[in-house]
Amino acid sequence: MINFLSQGLLGLPWWGYVIFALALTHLTIISVTIYLHRSQAHRAAELHPVPSHLFRFWLWMTTGMVTGEWVAIHRKHHAKCESRADPHSPYRFGIGKVLLEGAELYQAARRDTQTIEQYGHGTPADWIERNVYSRFTYGGIYLMLFIDVVLLGLPGLTVFAVQMLWIPVFAAGVINGLGHWWGYRNYETADGSTNIVPWGMLIGGEELHNNHHAYPSSAKLASRPWEIDLGWLYLRALSGMGLARIKRIAPCPVIDPNKATIDLDTVKAVVLSRMHVLETYARRVMLPVHKAELARSQGHVHKLLKRARQALIREETRMDATSRGRLRAALETSNVLQTVYEYRARLQAIWDNAAPNDKLLNALQEWCAQAEASGIKALQEFAVRLRGYSLQPQPI
Repeated sequence: MINFLSQGLLGLPWWGYVIFALALTHLTIISVTIYLHRSQAHRAAELHPVPSHLFRFWLWMTTGMVTGEWVAIHRKHHAKCESRADPHSPYRFGIGKVLLEGAELYQAARRDTQTIEQYGHGTPADWIERNVYSRFTYGGIYLMLFIDVVLLGLPGLTVFAVQMLWIPVFAAGVINGLGHWWGYRNYETADGSTNIVPWGMLIGGEELHNNHHAYPSSAKLASRPWEIDLGWLYLRALSGMGLARIKRIAPCPVIDPNKATIDLDTVKAVVLSRMHVLETYARRVMLPVHKAELARSQGHVHKLLKRARQALIREETRMDATSRGRLRAALETSNVLQTVYEYRARLQAIWDNAAPNDKLLNALQEWCAQAEASGIKALQEFAVRLRGYSLQPQPI
């Protein structure tokens, strides 16, 4: 009896408890990113009923989260990101509160029945969801506690505690907090999302949060060759076994150097890849022009231009008063910078306006023609490149 209480049925060595705990928490993370996030919330992948229900059952045991509630809260986060209606924005609540009390913010959001009804559509509503998972949200957690203690003995209590803390700390805290506060950005989205690290291993790829906000409906979160999305690797494995169907991934623009005419194919490719277009514009136009102007400037003007570098490529809605002031001062010192900045705004306005395809086509043709006639080499080269954008089926 004493041995059973101290070691449980498995009788693991000390390092065995560590591996056991990491394996269980990893399965929970994978369940969240594949089932709740990519499949249920964004419909980027469709899971076979067997893994779908296994993920749902495991989350019931390890988190007590109801699929419809989690999905609704997450969809509202995207719809109202960084606003006063965002359920867990660090810009609304403060980074400390989201990091340390992310689980409490989730509990507060799930009590808002209007949010659940408005954003939770399309989630499971079968008999077991209504009568077990949603009705006895803590039942699975008690079952998990029992299993941990039976298998591991008293150390199972520690493993259970780690399991219960994993999602509140890493998902509710780190992703919702740091993922909108600190890190690097591949795309200048209108929200504060960041990629925490390029190696999405610990939280199943959710570390690549800026990529996700740029392309929310993509089943793949990595967008650079050096970025690793572990959840995507698992999803590919499930797909290879016939247990998942990947529906959408972020568009990878195809540039046809021989394409000289802007047609509807060009328009569709540019609109679908708009985040990539803006990123490329910043890298190929804004920064080279800024570097050239910086090299030609001296004294006070040089300092103004140097301080404005980040503001030049920043999404305007994400700038504070200081950044706006630096940007305004820099643009006033350089007509070239002013021109390329205005062209970026005009390009963005093309897809921001809900216009018919023929008007979008005319607007893009006019933009490219004027850019090529601007006399600014970087802008001219970008316009030529933009003409080559094309749609092409992506290998998944």
